[in-house]
Amino acid sequence: MSGRIPQTFIDDLLARTDIVDLIDQRVKLKKAGKNYQACCPFHNEKSPSFTVSPDKQFYHCFGCGASGTVLGFLMEYDGLEFLDAIDELASLHSLEVPREGPGGSAPSSQQQAAAKAQRQNLYAQLGEISRFYQAQLRHSQAAINYLKGRGLSGEVVKRFNIGFVPDQWDSVKRQFAKDSHAEKQLIEGGMLIKADGGRVYDRFRDRIMFPIHDRRGRVIGFGGRVLGDGMPKYLNSPETPIFHKGRELYGLYEVRQTHRNPERVVVVEGYMDVVALAQFNIDYVVASLGTATTPEQLQLLFRTTREVICCYDGDRAGREAAWRALDNALPLLQDGRSLKFVFLPDGEDPDSLVRARGASGFSELLDNAQDFGDFLFERLAHDAMEGDAGQHELANQAAAAISRVPEGFTREGLITQLSRQLNWGENERRVRELFSRLQTSAPTAAPAISSSKKIKLTPIRRAIALVLQYPAVAATLDTQDVQEVAALPLPGIELLRQLLTQVQQQPDLTTAQLLEQWRGDKMANALTRLAMADNLFAGTQIAQELRDIFAVLIEEYLAKRIAMLQQKSQQGSLTAIEKQELMLLLSESKSSHH
Repeated sequence: MSGRIPQTFIDDLLARTDIVDLIDQRVKLKKAGKNYQACCPFHNEKSPSFTVSPDKQFYHCFGCGASGTVLGFLMEYDGLEFLDAIDELASLHSLEVPREGPGGSAPSSQQQAAAKAQRQNLYAQLGEISRFYQAQLRHSQAAINYLKGRGLSGEVVKRFNIGFVPDQWDSVKRQFAKDSHAEKQLIEGGMLIKADGGRVYDRFRDRIMFPIHDRRGRVIGFGGRVLGDGMPKYLNSPETPIFHKGRELYGLYEVRQTHRNPERVVVVEGYMDVVALAQFNIDYVVASLGTATTPEQLQLLFRTTREVICCYDGDRAGREAAWRALDNALPLLQDGRSLKFVFLPDGEDPDSLVRARGASGFSELLDNAQDFGDFLFERLAHDAMEGDAGQHELANQAAAAISRVPEGFTREGLITQLSRQLNWGENERRVRELFSRLQTSAPTAAPAISSSKKIKLTPIRRAIALVLQYPAVAATLDTQDVQEVAALPLPGIELLRQLLTQVQQQPDLTTAQLLEQWRGDKMANALTRLAMADNLFAGTQIAQELRDIFAVLIEEYLAKRIAMLQQKSQQGSLTAIEKQELMLLLSESKSSHH
């Protein structure tokens, strides 16, 4: 189903849903003042720090920092993607999810129904093909012998719905392409190929077939492995309307069926490795579908577990894959998340190693996995030059990498580790100065916001927090007051202006609806923390306080502008226009103090 979901529909979904009721169905909440509390479902804790606000329609954990709207909770707790969370919430209210057409125009209900039916048909077709492959396996002694030779039991084969496709050009086509419409859909779904000459034939032939499931258990694609030494050894479904390999992980559905909250998840390179390890009861393993582990896959993993272990070959290719995974993971490594690496001995893969060492031997390898910080510094040190120049190069590259890690204990630990790596342990200040210079030189769109639980509320941050927490009040502000402060060339003003514009255009927005409109924006995390800032101590005169903050911001800007112009005047470098501006500002400043 193509097209963008209208924001008005998302706002309506949030308005129809009580976050307290939805979360209480999954995590039992207890009343605590005007809010509700529970022990956090996203990390282990003995006393409750997970709070749900019925007023803001928002949840926040003061322990691990998890927070969001009802959509965010469905994504985190149920392991859904954003669009799947929208579908899930819409189904609770018996609503169809609309999609906008080209140019933002909404398609007719008939077009929406047709698009949804097409998508559902493709899911159904792939599910039927998967069952067809499983039936074909039961009738192929060669395929059964191959799987037995790989040490797989019937139980694990059934668990992963492994099948087989015969060495025929049209077994799927004959069985499922009953008409031109079905044939076209199977081509779009990646199961058939249409050659330049118009001939249509099966994509997969004479292969062990591994169905790939989404988080709901629906078949969205396949991976096929040859029985012998043919090439390519593995063949995957192409990108289709329902399968995007950079966003999916083979075996994740099976992991979630076995473990509600797995302590760790291991990432390997091949389907057979996942299945072979499951045979040895190491059943928390996924494969990255033949691609370098992507940011989307890593986000999915960290929504599932707190510890991710990447298990790669120890050769150059394996280490390059690990380096790309680390590069993609750095912005995601907030406190409480762990990324580690295991590099296998030459000539070994997870399948061969677990058979040689057994489950306990392989688990020992995982227990001794290399922390991502150690891998980071080891790789940078290996690539750096010798001598002082190499130390300088290492320091700059490491500091640049660390700056991409979210603020918190993890980042602080890396800074300390870098000072030791450089033998600057006695003078960690040098590393911090280098780090500060890098951060200062990096462009920012808005003021940085500390990750500590108690956010330091500057006037601009306080104004933003008040708008987020009291959007209905902010919507009543006089337009002229908003325009005056919005014109100030100050850091963070543009963000404040956008928020004020949103609430004034939609006066009924709740905190949750307002934040949901910023999903995916680089400022979303900062806005979330300000929305839950517990040190506002705001009274009942919110509108007046906002006006007072605006007055302070304007006064501070005018004072700085006057000081700058007076300094230029003393240097004799004022232009004629600047002289007029200075006289006007001094006159206004004088009148405002009388």
